[in-house]
Amino acid sequence: MTIGTGASPSALKRRQDGRVAHAKKVLDAVAAKPLVKSRQRVQDHAEVLTPAWLVDDMLDLVKDESERIDSRFLEPACGDGNFLVRVLARKLRTVKARYGKSGFETRHQALLAVMSIYGIEIQADNAADCRTNLLDVFRAFLGLDAEDDLVRAATAVLEVNIVHGDALAMRRVNPETGFPGLPIVFPEWGYLGRGKYQRRDFRLDVLASRSTVMTGEYDHVVFQPVRSHPQMTVKELAE
Repeated sequence: MTIGTGASPSALKRRQDGRVAHAKKVLDAVAAKPLVKSRQRVQDHAEVLTPAWLVDDMLDLVKDESERIDSRFLEPACGDGNFLVRVLARKLRTVKARYGKSGFETRHQALLAVMSIYGIEIQADNAADCRTNLLDVFRAFLGLDAEDDLVRAATAVLEVNIVHGDALAMRRVNPETGFPGLPIVFPEWGYLGRGKYQRRDFRLDVLASRSTVMTGEYDHVVFQPVRSHPQMTVKELAE
């Protein structure tokens, strides 16, 4: 199922309202999960998930940024996504408000919202759950089937945006040894319009090496990507 463009305004609004209601149910289901998975995980990793009400209170402190489609959020201990799913929900509400009358722009701006969300999680199962929860909210909001190119593109984005890694070491966790391995590299995504996206990859440790950059330092290493990709469409991202 994809967003229709030939329906009457009233029918289109009913569809959109239905998708928003479904997305809210998905969001509530994530919020209802236990905040502690086991005592052992609390002892080993200090793992206690953040309740939804506290997330909303924090996001209200940066309300404008939390609702801007392309503002970037990085959660260095993202768990299974309690914080990030609520960021995504706010961004998707902005997409609906601004682009709800255009199916094309709604789809592409919604994907941009996903592209702006990043997470690092030391527990592999949490990282996988975080990707799943974000994708579920995205699918529910747009009313998409699993095989839709947009869902496949969002899946590919979340695979590189949500990292199984050690935020303190700024390195990925080696799945064979359980210890930090390769440096974490995050993609910077940009929407160029007309259905095309740009991707550039940056090392997290380099980005974090400077708190400020002075005027005239635009050639500083912090701005130099480790890789630049050709422009991509949703279909190319999906593949």
